[in-house]
Amino acid sequence: MDIIWFKRDLRIQDNEALYEACLNKNVIPLYILEPELWKQPDLSYRHYNFLLECLSDLNNDLKKLGQKLIVRIGDSVEIFSELNDLHNISSIWSHQETWNYWTYERDMRVRNWVKNNKVKWIEKVQNGVIRGLKNRDGWSVNWNKKMYSDISPIPRKIESLDIKSEKLPTASSLGLKYDKCAFRQKGGSKNANKLLNSFLYKRGENYSKEISSPLLAFDSGSRLSPHISFGTISIREIIKETNKRKKNIKENSKMTTNRWLKSINTFSSRLRWHCHFIQKLEDEPELQFKNMHKAYDNIRINTKYSENFEKWKEGKTGFPMIDASMRSLIANGWLNFRMRAMLMSFASYHLWLPWQKTSLYLANLFTDYEPGIHYNQSQMQSGTTGINSIRIYNPIKQGIDHDPNTIFIKKWIPELKKIAKEKIHNPIEIDNNKSDYPKMIIDEKLARKEAAKKIFSIRKLIGHKEEAKRIYNKHGSRKSGLKKTTIPLKKRSKIVKQKSLF
Repeated sequence: MDIIWFKRDLRIQDNEALYEACLNKNVIPLYILEPELWKQPDLSYRHYNFLLECLSDLNNDLKKLGQKLIVRIGDSVEIFSELNDLHNISSIWSHQETWNYWTYERDMRVRNWVKNNKVKWIEKVQNGVIRGLKNRDGWSVNWNKKMYSDISPIPRKIESLDIKSEKLPTASSLGLKYDKCAFRQKGGSKNANKLLNSFLYKRGENYSKEISSPLLAFDSGSRLSPHISFGTISIREIIKETNKRKKNIKENSKMTTNRWLKSINTFSSRLRWHCHFIQKLEDEPELQFKNMHKAYDNIRINTKYSENFEKWKEGKTGFPMIDASMRSLIANGWLNFRMRAMLMSFASYHLWLPWQKTSLYLANLFTDYEPGIHYNQSQMQSGTTGINSIRIYNPIKQGIDHDPNTIFIKKWIPELKKIAKEKIHNPIEIDNNKSDYPKMIIDEKLARKEAAKKIFSIRKLIGHKEEAKRIYNKHGSRKSGLKKTTIPLKKRSKIVKQKSLF
């Protein structure tokens, strides 16, 4: 008996592990609900309910193939031991998983168990992330090779088995608290494919232009990120359909070709960067909680801004663009990348809060929480990588640039509906006697200057440049097979740029 262990690959299409496992006659399609995982501080109510929808869709698809999804609840090692006693497991099939540190340690335990019990564990590569990578040389070449390979077909049939399946618990029974995400996206492969189609053929024409707008990006963005995170659709599928659409655009002269092509190309580059960031966590799992550059280990450790942290969490800082973005995120479970970066930058620089604390809060809010992207981006926006340009977002300027008519701000901050947009974009002029909106909790300009001074002073320390070179050679982006660089850090900072995702 073989097992196909579904993890974060909740689909039947382009599921290499499922297809190859089903070449054998007796296969148990298994999902293990691990209560201990859902006790981890980075997981939340909205994540779990999205998961339930994904599992329901997966179960329906599997039943059409002849065998429903088998659910077991408990510790993975204990469940594999039980199934091995009952069914004499020959092989476990799954995809390689690069997720949070808890799953990393769990996989280490499973690896020890299969070794001791002489069970094969076959882990297929799901995306462009490479396990056991020594350095980034040639990474792009390997990514292209994998991502442009053939899609794995759907199995024709799965033999029906008389095996017990357990009922999935509710979010509340797992101790997950309701988190007011009224407009959360729905999970499942069907929804993923609908989103991809509507993005490529209807919504995505102005993607490259509108992705920075917190208002417009809700429609012009792909909105595929939670589906990619839970694996209801593969990146390889997305690339295949995107290239098909690109060809269609070029062949149809009646289309607004330039605008569509620019957006399609911009979107395609984000797919590569998705894997680029996850590769960093694969190579160094401790980046979930450890600074990439050790020179920053002693900053933000004695912060006295706990009250400001609570106001940031609630969207009550007195800075309209910050507060509107936070309130929108709480209600939607999604926010465009620029506003995510602004929220993190404001917390790390203006409030001088440790990224480990603020990123954990945001992880709970993002339905598309992907640790490899989330923690690396959190560090980039906090200045602790040592290799990326320092970007301290001015929240007032961000409001002027990306919500000039204050439509987004007034939607999420009803206290400001009757306030003139000129005053909203200069919040010191907001009359708090005529509005319930709070006063600014800090002096923005002063806080920004002090933060920049602290960060840049660390970059001047002896040994900083050498450590930054080591980090770049390990984690830095390469262009199609180029060898590791030895260019000076000042020049390199122009090359290592932040990319917005989805």
